Amino acid sequence: MQTSRRSMMFLLALGLAITAISAVAQNEIAPEAGPTALRLVTVPPCRVVDTRNPNGTFGGPPIQGGTFRNFPIAQGRCGIPRGAVAFSLNFTVVPFGPLNYLTVWPTGQPQPLAATLDSLDGRIKANAVIVASGTGGGAVSIFATDTTNVAVDIDGYFVASGSLAFYALTPCRLADTRPQYGGGGPIPGGTIQNFHIIGVSGCTVPPSAQAYSLNIAAVPPGRLDYLTVWPAGSPRPVVSTLNDQTGTVVANAAIVGAGVGGDISVYPTQATNLVIDVNGYFAPVGAPNALALYPLAAPCRVLDTRLAGGAFSGQLVVDVVDSMCGLPPTAQAYGLNATVVPVGFLGFLTLWADGGTQPVVSTLNALDGFITNNMAIGPTTNGSIDAFASGTTQLILDVSNYFAP
Repeated sequence: MQTSRRSMMFLLALGLAITAISAVAQNEIAPEAGPTALRLVTVPPCRVVDTRNPNGTFGGPPIQGGTFRNFPIAQGRCGIPRGAVAFSLNFTVVPFGPLNYLTVWPTGQPQPLAATLDSLDGRIKANAVIVASGTGGGAVSIFATDTTNVAVDIDGYFVASGSLAFYALTPCRLADTRPQYGGGGPIPGGTIQNFHIIGVSGCTVPPSAQAYSLNIAAVPPGRLDYLTVWPAGSPRPVVSTLNDQTGTVVANAAIVGAGVGGDISVYPTQATNLVIDVNGYFAPVGAPNALALYPLAAPCRVLDTRLAGGAFSGQLVVDVVDSMCGLPPTAQAYGLNATVVPVGFLGFLTLWADGGTQPVVSTLNALDGFITNNMAIGPTTNGSIDAFASGTTQLILDVSNYFAP
């Protein structure tokens, strides 16, 4: 990596460090927005906001640097009811230049001092978020440090009357198309390929599963404009799951409904290898270990190694339940936003339940050494999670929800 490139990364990261210091002081405890147990309702993936469109409630103008806009998700074109208490969303930024960070939170709550995603070199990037519904017709607020367009896609919402509970799994690799790992090679650009989820050896996803909590990683040989994932058997939606115009390894979390035969479909604009990991599934309430979602009123910072501990490599134990975020000991999975600030090359970061064997999966990748974010639903058995970094990095973990009985 060139010296000037690394300098830009760390100078811009300094702003995040200052933000994190304030977050510890001002956002120590995030009260629950909805203490009622919430269940998932899936919807066909749908684009609800795109600020590149003509000006309007769900269109332009771009979010100006240093300002925020409110978007009433429950009043959009995707048929989401006003009673939705939380949304499963994918945010994609199309910046006009370097974007220090973007923050998402429920409208009507104070702006949290946390970052949802960063694009320090101005590339198009995406990150999934489960965010509580705010005031103003189920609105969410989006703040950008620098001017950017934003696209928001939705794949589900949570309500007390929802039918699908969450069932946490030890993270498990479902598919890897790379020939050196036994795969059949890249998915050709402009084509659709289906992947089995149910019945994959070693990953115990039952036939009752109606949606999956996945981590999708693209390993393209070159530029990949975007990749879309959706339930097999349905028309390809006009949404994107991730973007990778620089051709590095890019991962993004996704909640994806089960399609025909329980399969999912994948469409890349250009050829790419694909790695798919699963950390849980959504199925009807009634089976043992069923969990409900409990969203927080605002993201809360669990860990920032820049303030304590410093950069690390190898394994790190993170005590989530005893952090200042007020999470209950009954939580069996945490909805986290993981951010790495690498010191150079970082092949991968993996999160899993403390006390278990490190799984052969990855949560995110930062081979180019830039600040990288990804959502992760991290299972836990004792209130802690483990992190493994293949290279030296700082790690920031923000929690926005948890799953409990």
